[in-house]
Amino acid sequence: QVQLVESGGGLVQAGGSLRLSCAASGRTFSSYAMGWFRQAPGKERDFVAAISRSGGSTLYADSVKGRFIISRDNAKKTVYLQMNSLKPEDTAVYYCAGRATTVWDTSTAESDFWGQGTQVTVSS
Repeated sequence: QVQLVESGGGLVQAGGSLRLSCAASGRTFSSYAMGWFRQAPGKERDFVAAISRSGGSTLYADSVKGRFIISRDNAKKTVYLQMNSLKPEDTAVYYCAGRATTVWDTSTAESDFWGQGTQVTVSS
């Protein structure tokens, strides 16, 4: 089983940047595709970005495309989300998740394991 711990959230002004990290325990991190989701108060958990096991393929939600970059370092067992040009509507709790899959299905939030989440607040 893999356990995930997110960090890097905080309060930032609109237009600013943050980098989230998600550190994994366990020996099989490189066997999992990884993704980031976010959930604003009263809303569903939405897909943000995903990255393949090797890091060679990425997917993004339209709302973050061109502003966010997902990456991973399998040696450090960590996945990152670089968030640039932040907007107030990016305010949410951000979660990382892992799936034992080669093809990431963006239509579902179902995943094999989750982190506890980190709060991102963007002020206007």
